Amino acid sequence: MNAPMRFPRSSPPVTSTTRLSLPQNASWARLAIALSTCLLLLLLDLSRPVLLQHFDENIRDDFLQTLASSSPENRVLVVNIDDESLRQLGDWPWPRSRVADLVEILVMEYQAKAVGLDIVFPEARDKAGDDRLAMLARHWPLALAQVFDFSPRVPQLTQGELAPPSLFAGETPGVAAFGYIANHAKLSEQARCVGNIGYIPASDGVLRHTPLFATYAGKAYPQFALALTLCANAAVAEERTSEFSAPAPAAPPVTTPVNAIAGANLPEAQADGQWRIPFRYTTDAYTVIPAAEVLALTAPRALIEGRYVIIGSSSLGLGDHVSTPLNPLVSGVFVHAQSVSALLDRAGQTDSLLRRHGRAGLLIYALLSILLAVYGVTRLTAWNSALLIIGFSVLWLGLALFGVTYQLEHSIIAPLIGYFVLLLILVPYEWWQTQQQNRRVLEMLSHYVARPVLDELIRQNQAYSLTPTLREITVLVADMEGYTRRISLLKLEDAAQLTKDFLNCLTRPVLANQGTLDKYSGDGLVAFWGAPLLCDDQADKAVEAGAAILREVERFNISLKAAGFHDVRVRVGIESGSALVGDLGTPFRSTYTAVGDCINFAARLEAAAKNIEASLIIGPTAQAKLTRHTTQSLGEITLPGIPTPILIHTLPASAGTGASGTPSSSLA
Repeated sequence: MNAPMRFPRSSPPVTSTTRLSLPQNASWARLAIALSTCLLLLLLDLSRPVLLQHFDENIRDDFLQTLASSSPENRVLVVNIDDESLRQLGDWPWPRSRVADLVEILVMEYQAKAVGLDIVFPEARDKAGDDRLAMLARHWPLALAQVFDFSPRVPQLTQGELAPPSLFAGETPGVAAFGYIANHAKLSEQARCVGNIGYIPASDGVLRHTPLFATYAGKAYPQFALALTLCANAAVAEERTSEFSAPAPAAPPVTTPVNAIAGANLPEAQADGQWRIPFRYTTDAYTVIPAAEVLALTAPRALIEGRYVIIGSSSLGLGDHVSTPLNPLVSGVFVHAQSVSALLDRAGQTDSLLRRHGRAGLLIYALLSILLAVYGVTRLTAWNSALLIIGFSVLWLGLALFGVTYQLEHSIIAPLIGYFVLLLILVPYEWWQTQQQNRRVLEMLSHYVARPVLDELIRQNQAYSLTPTLREITVLVADMEGYTRRISLLKLEDAAQLTKDFLNCLTRPVLANQGTLDKYSGDGLVAFWGAPLLCDDQADKAVEAGAAILREVERFNISLKAAGFHDVRVRVGIESGSALVGDLGTPFRSTYTAVGDCINFAARLEAAAKNIEASLIIGPTAQAKLTRHTTQSLGEITLPGIPTPILIHTLPASAGTGASGTPSSSLA
């Protein structure tokens, strides 16, 4: 027997092993991505490479500029030896007696709480002026300055004489210094409060940190702002007097631990001994009074009384100018003012849980959010996964910047790099996994539906939807009449060829009309329309496929007769109704099928054609759905299991379907 066309074999069953191997591998891959990202985050946060630090600090600077308050800072005052004061009173250096006058007026006349001199006097000049400054430094709340050099030099920088570190007791970690510029011997010996004004700028030249303590020759020396606040709060000043004719005996050094001094709350330095200056106030927030006005007693008393006063200079020829997070160039006296404000903000406060453990909390959030992102990405689409990771990134940025306000030393960029890695690796990986899953689904569906249906499913992004769903479908059941008797009289190879060629005649019209092939039943098939792709004209397509099947069988019969075999007869039943459609297989074999009464109804219509002079029978529900076919009534019949007669239809013979004719029982 000649075979007009070969139909491809169906694919092997989808077993539980096939289903589980890829997801298991994917789970291990996701775990590896999550752990690698967390490890990368930890390494970056702990090692803090230079480039990472640069980006971190720039973000902090921008945030500080946004938060910095311009409201008046009424606790700290700057007395400025500005260009106008130099013009009125003479060029620098001024006589030491004039500097002493400035301090006396601030304390005695204006009742300043404490005065800090952001000026170093390494050489004695006039004895009377130096003696007065020494007496003021010994008995009054006056903090002097000295500069530590944190860069090793040859020869070593040593000028003046270091004051004894008498404002605190106990071991305090500090930054090692290699040299210094201090006040002359008499002034340093008498001073009770002396602070370091030396600093170490960052690699980009911006001053963000200052050594809280500097260590030199085994001794620790406080930062200038800390010395000033301690000088005001500690009981180091003797009774204020304007009589300085005779030197008083030297007072014993104060040995009170710095944290025990009333009102003091020592900030926490970093591991390297540096303290990050908060920079919470803009330069405009500080009141600045020219030194000439104070000496002339024309400055408003209300602006000075009870305040911490720092005497410095904004003159480019005198004062040091630095770059800070808030200003590209500003006088160093404002850095000391910022430091004093920060120390006063901490006065009376206790270290909160957030301040002590905030950095660890932020790090835990970053790690957990990465793990949650990996978990969420496996259950979301690519776009939603990207939005999830971006959401975690935005939340991290908010928390990280909130931590900046608490002086937490954490990397802002490191977790963002972790989230970027997830976007760069995990989201594309999950997209690839989804494509692989869709490809497997399409491969399975390709055995049931026509290629145009698959293309439309892909276009509508429905290839992954195999969940059983209740659908309105139209079912076609086709079968060969007398199949069992016919093949019993044939040779085995002829019976097999007859079956294959006959099923080809049934299958081609179904797929050509975008139908879904449900199953083969030996010598027949079951197909339906309306799933997985919705189809408004499903009944018409089913009828067109049925008519095409009849034409295919007619042509097949011609080839059978030419080969010396008797022709065959096909019976087709078509009916519409609701059915449960989807993957209704088991873990051992997956199958896309439909289950419902309409399928049984179509099968009964196909069987009823045995006793009716029509090879194609259309049920009443399918008949009601037809929009472009004219049918012929076959009257009412009673089907097994149906208590009431039903009206059935067929296509007229004029439609060229070969639908009419008597049943054939001819054998080969």
